[in-house]
Amino acid sequence: MEHVRDVAELPKAHLHLHFTGSMRSATLLELADKYGVRLPEALTEALVSGEPPRLRATDERGWFRFQRLYDAARSCLREPEDIQRLVREAAEEDARDGSGWLEIQVDPTSYAPRLGGLIPALEIILDAVETAGRETGIGMRVLVAANRMKHPLDARTLARLAVRYADRGVVGFGLSNDERRGMARDFDRAFAIAREGGLLSAPHGGELTGPSSVRDCLDDLHASRIGHGVRAAEDPRLLKRLADRQITCEVCPASNVALGVYEKPEDVPLRKLFEAGVPLALGADDPLLFGSRLAAQYEIARQYHAFTDAELAELARQSVRGSAAPEDVRAKLLAGIDNWLVS
Repeated sequence: MEHVRDVAELPKAHLHLHFTGSMRSATLLELADKYGVRLPEALTEALVSGEPPRLRATDERGWFRFQRLYDAARSCLREPEDIQRLVREAAEEDARDGSGWLEIQVDPTSYAPRLGGLIPALEIILDAVETAGRETGIGMRVLVAANRMKHPLDARTLARLAVRYADRGVVGFGLSNDERRGMARDFDRAFAIAREGGLLSAPHGGELTGPSSVRDCLDDLHASRIGHGVRAAEDPRLLKRLADRQITCEVCPASNVALGVYEKPEDVPLRKLFEAGVPLALGADDPLLFGSRLAAQYEIARQYHAFTDAELAELARQSVRGSAAPEDVRAKLLAGIDNWLVS
C-alpha cells in the first residue's frame, strides 16, 4: 500500500488568495463585534457553524449575494492593526499548510477611505506583509488588483501605484470581480503600465464565463498567469496555447464548487488541465467564504482526481515556478518538494 504523505507538509507556493477573503472566521466575528457591524445572517450562521454559506454566483443575483457578504467582511477592516492582524494570520495559516511563498491579492482602494487614502492604505498593507513574512518565515508579496466593475481609468491609477511600490513588495497586477462585466481590452493600458514597470500580469478569467475570457486575458492583457482559467478546459486549442506558452492557471477547486461553476469537486477539470500540460497553481481564493485553505485544495486533487503523491509534488513545483519568488526561494522550495517525496 502506498505511503500517503501529509499534503500540509508539502512545500508549495500560494498564488491566489484574496485579502479580505483570507480572514479567519473568528477574527471577522471579533471585529464585527468591536465595530458594531451587523453581518448578514447567512454569513454569521456560516462563521459560527464552520460551514461555508450557500453561494451560487453563476447568475447575477447569486454574484450580488456573494459580493454583499464579501463587502460586509471588508467593512470590518478599519484600523491599521486590523490589517496587520489579517496579514499575520493569513501568513500563519499558509505556514501551517506548507506554503513557503504567498502572493496575496488586494485592491487598496477598498480600504483607502478608512486608512487615510490610497497611498497610506497600500503602505500599511506592505508594511504588514513585510512584518508578517519576517515573523513567520514565509516569503510574502502583494499583487495589486483592479476591479473590473470600476472605470478603466481607476485601473490605470492603481497600475501606476503598483509600479511605484515594486521595490517595496508589489510583484504583480491583477483584475478581479465579475468577469461578465467590463471587457478585458478596456483595461489594456493599465496592464501595459504594469508590465512596463516590471510587474507580472495576472488577471482573472475563465471562471464565470467560458474560454473566450481566457483568450481575452492572453490577447488583450498579455497575461503571464490566469486567475482561475478552468474553463479553458472546454477548448482544446486554448489548452494547447496555455501549455505551449507555459501560462500558469491559478485553479481554486473549492471555490469553483462553492460558486456553482461546477457541481461537484470531481467535476473541476484538474486532471484535464494537468494532463494537457497547463501549469497549475492551486489556490484557496477566499477561505473565509469557501471554508477551506491551501492544503485542502491538494486534498481535493488527491481524493477526487486520484492525483498520486508524485503528481501532487509536481503541482507544488508548478506553483513555485509560476510565482514571482526569487531564485533562492524557488530553489529551497523545490528541494523541499523533492525531500517530501522521499520522506
